[in-house]
Amino acid sequence: MNINVLTLFPEMFTPLQVSLLGRGQEDGKWKLNLVNFRDFSDRPHKSVDDTPYGGGAGMVLQIMPIKAALESLENKGKVIITAPQGRTFNEQLAQEWSKEENLTFICGHFEGFDQRVYDLADETVSIGDYVLTGGELPTMSMIDATVRLLPGILGNAMSAVEESFSDGLLEYPQYTRPADFEGQQVPEILLSGNHGKIAEWRHYQALKATWLKRPDLLEGRELTAEEVKMLRQIKEEAGQE
Repeated sequence: MNINVLTLFPEMFTPLQVSLLGRGQEDGKWKLNLVNFRDFSDRPHKSVDDTPYGGGAGMVLQIMPIKAALESLENKGKVIITAPQGRTFNEQLAQEWSKEENLTFICGHFEGFDQRVYDLADETVSIGDYVLTGGELPTMSMIDATVRLLPGILGNAMSAVEESFSDGLLEYPQYTRPADFEGQQVPEILLSGNHGKIAEWRHYQALKATWLKRPDLLEGRELTAEEVKMLRQIKEEAGQE
């Protein structure tokens, strides 16, 4: 996968050069191409923003340098803008993007983009209902969530399958040694060696965690007969049945 990022602050993307994602770049599983669109400005001092028509506070990013930067790319693929008004990013979208060969992110700054910049993008995406100083942090989050799904990035291929949101549920509780820590004991089922029962327990715990902490994730979910039975038991345990 090739990922292009148009940004005024390429130095912010250092975290993507370390850990599993950094190793993935070294192994040639994905490539990060950082483009400073200030380099494409033809204005004095390479400025890329201007005051908004109609007045108002702040400065607005101009379309010219961004469009020129985009046109310089050989393989831009799907073009994505990070902005609060966009579709909320989630695991499903990360899975969709992980199947692309090329992605291009445009990071905003200042008071945002000239509205015509949005016409250059295929998607506008947000990571939540809050405002940041720029699009770099959201872009890094989305790149991380997407690239980690590529084959060979995670050490264990099952890791991505079993984690939170991969099947629409939160992740089940996990434990490691010691089995007893200051009286807090690992559930007996996990020490049993019965993989069928362990899988059943984990599914139950994932469903329970989702119902308790993120019930919105269950809205519209088509529950299996076994999940309906589990959910009834979970509600009984909570005194709501």
